[in-house]
Formats: sequence, C-alpha cells, structure tokens
Amino acid sequence: MEKNIHEDCGVAMIRLLKPLEYYQEKYGTWMYGLNKLYLMMEKQHNRGQEGAGLSAVKLSSEPGNEYMFRERAEGKNAVTEIFADVHKHYKGLSQEQLSDVSFAKTSLPFAGELYMGHLRYSTTGKSGLSYVHPFLRRNNWKAKNLCMCGNFNMTNIEDIFEKLTDQGQCPRIYSDTYLLLELMGHRLDREVERNFVKAQELGLTKRDITEYIEDNIQISNVLKTTMEHFDGGYV
Repeated sequence: MEKNIHEDCGVAMIRLLKPLEYYQEKYGTWMYGLNKLYLMMEKQHNRGQEGAGLSAVKLSSEPGNEYMFRERAEGKNAVTEIFADVHKHYKGLSQEQLSDVSFAKTSLPFAGELYMGHLRYSTTGKSGLSYVHPFLRRNNWKAKNLCMCGNFNMTNIEDIFEKLTDQGQCPRIYSDTYLLLELMGHRLDREVERNFVKAQELGLTKRDITEYIEDNIQISNVLKTTMEHFDGGYV
C-alpha cells in the first residue's frame, strides 16, 4: 500500500428509477439527473485535471432514434465545457418544448435515464481526447452496446492485449480502458449468444428473441468472466 495520498480519476453514475415525467412534475425539469451529474462531477473537480466526459442512455427509445450520447473535453475546465456543449442542443427551444417530456424523450439528446461521468487524471502518461472516458462500444443490437469509464491501473495489460489478439481481434488502441472494453465486449457477445440459443429453443423469433435477450441477459456473468483476467486496482 502506498503511503503517499495522491489524486486519481473520478467517476459518477446516476440511474433514475422513475420516468422523466416524475421529475418534470416534482422538480420542474426532466433534467434532474443531468443536473445531479453536474454537481457530482464538480465535487470531484480536483480529479479532472486532464479532461472529463459524460454519457447518457435512453432506455426506451424506438428504432431509428439515437439512444447513446457522449461529450468529452480536455483541460482543467472540461467539466464546464462538456455540460455547456450538452445544453447547446437545447438553445432556441421554447419553454414549452423544454417542458414537454415526450418531446425530450424522442427528440432531445441526453434526455435519458442513465448517466455516467468521468474526470481524467492520467496514471499512464498518455494524453489526448481519445483517452478521455467514457468509452463506447456501439452495436445495432441494444444488448450488445457498452459504455465504460473507470479508475484503474492494470498491471497485466500486456496479457489482456495478448488474450484479445489470440481470439482473433485486432485492437485499434493500446490502452487499458479500451482493451478492457473490448474484453468485456467479447464476454457480452457470448452472453447474448447464450440467450439467443435459449430463445430459439423456446420457439421465439425475430423481435421476440431480442426482447428475450434484453430481459434475461445476466451482466453478472459478463463481469465474472471478464474480471477473472484483471490484475491491478480498479473501480
């Protein structure tokens, strides 16, 4: 254990347990979660000396609509910058539009139920916007999407890189966060496939299979089979 106290990355996460309509009625704005995320990140501002990022997920969007959003920025003022960029999407809207929860859910970015924030304080010496969290792994199948941020310093990153390449993958970036994202993504794909087979055995087809997977996927399986390869400190 190190004797010296020093700063590391900061992380924040909010999962709203009620629909946006509830927050609009009780607090006068559906942005309750977004505003709370800002406060949580500002309280950790000292940790974000190199950059900051935030992401939002809409949990009930219809096909054809974006449901994962992200903003990232570098520098000591990154927290202020990313939230200013988010609010740029709402400029020019009337108060009536901003108070219309249905409009927000279908048409406005970052009007979600799940928020994640990260303040970067590098322990690897690498810098640049591509290293600022959160990291996204995109897919047309909702259950295969991932959004990750963390505070960690892996000691076996070379082993993880070798494991991924042995599987046939060709990682585009050599960084702990990106490699962990792809490692977890691989295990997520296997979990989705496991449920896909079960759904077929039950006689389900097409969209019913998708809904079955989303309802029955076990994230604990993904984490257990991923974290057994971790060595180091992580949150």
